[in-house]
Amino acid sequence: MFTYVCLGSSDIRRSARFYDAVLGPLGLKRCETPGEEDWSGWVGWGTYESEGAQEVALWLCEPFNGQPPSVGNGTMVAFKAASWKQVDEFHAQALAHGGVSEGEPGLRPQYNPDFYAAYVRDPDGNKLAAVCRGYIAPQDA
Repeated sequence: MFTYVCLGSSDIRRSARFYDAVLGPLGLKRCETPGEEDWSGWVGWGTYESEGAQEVALWLCEPFNGQPPSVGNGTMVAFKAASWKQVDEFHAQALAHGGVSEGEPGLRPQYNPDFYAAYVRDPDGNKLAAVCRGYIAPQDA
């Protein structure tokens, strides 16, 4: 359904450091755009191939209109995690890199018995989640 999500940043370098640390535990790496037009002011993570013909990515940029970035009330980007450990590390890295907790890692049985998630806000206030499904008890390693 989605090809990409874009969030505003007031400091792209700070955002790059934050998202490198937070998305690394989920196995997500930066998108590379060699040989394409100027991508200065942009940074992305996920899949970006064939000049964007194959893309599932999160992008960050300073807003085009020059106004400060703002967050949406009720807006959130959720990332898939393969284990509870990845969710825990996502949350820990967010806090270590200027993020704020919006919900400690844990099961959320009100959604589903296997819904393990953590919620944070990035340094610009964007709400993020990491979610692991398929388990009702911690996995080994």
